[in-house]
Amino acid sequence: MTTPIRVALVDDQALFRAGIRMLVDSQPDLEFAGEASDGREGVALVRQTRPDIVLMDVRMPVMDGIQATAAVLKDADDHGRTPPRIIVLTTFDLDEGAANALRIGASGFLLKDTQPEFLLAAIRTVHAGSAVIAPGQTHALFDHLTRQSAQPKAPPPPEFATLTSRELEIFALAAKGLSNTEIASSEFLSEATVKTHISRVLAKLGLRDRVQLVVYAYEHGLNRDDHPGG
Repeated sequence: MTTPIRVALVDDQALFRAGIRMLVDSQPDLEFAGEASDGREGVALVRQTRPDIVLMDVRMPVMDGIQATAAVLKDADDHGRTPPRIIVLTTFDLDEGAANALRIGASGFLLKDTQPEFLLAAIRTVHAGSAVIAPGQTHALFDHLTRQSAQPKAPPPPEFATLTSRELEIFALAAKGLSNTEIASSEFLSEATVKTHISRVLAKLGLRDRVQLVVYAYEHGLNRDDHPGG
């Protein structure tokens, strides 16, 4: 038997929590690890239950989802544990809160009115190591990051210089939001080869997934065509 994916939920709406709990419990490959009604309780829940995935509401009392996301990831790092992957949930289209959560390490964001089937697919996708963005919100994310690009950029960290020329090419394409299939077609490579390159780039830069790669590129001004290797 495959070990089920353990899912925790942090949200201040009791009815929403009940619905998500029933949805997760209905799936043979998922296991509901527990729930919390605010960010502070959520951090304690994650520490206690060690879930694989955390569904984290952005707007909550006591401690919001951005603060809780940062605290969960820091707690895991401080104790040498593999952090859970976090999907932030918001009632609104991409806002500053969701963007900040992605920036600090969340593996994606979904709207709270997401179809149940998409939410379940997102949980499995994130658990497999990829990232998810609410349908129709990818351009909103890029637009938000583009607006942020007007601000002064930090220089690329030293590890960026360790990327090979091929890895720089793959990085640049992934930073523009291209999928593995699109990169493979553009570079005349197999999708398996592209996936390998992406994995190496993420490992070298200390990034968890492609969403963090996009944010990294924008924060360091590496999304322009004139950046080194671009």
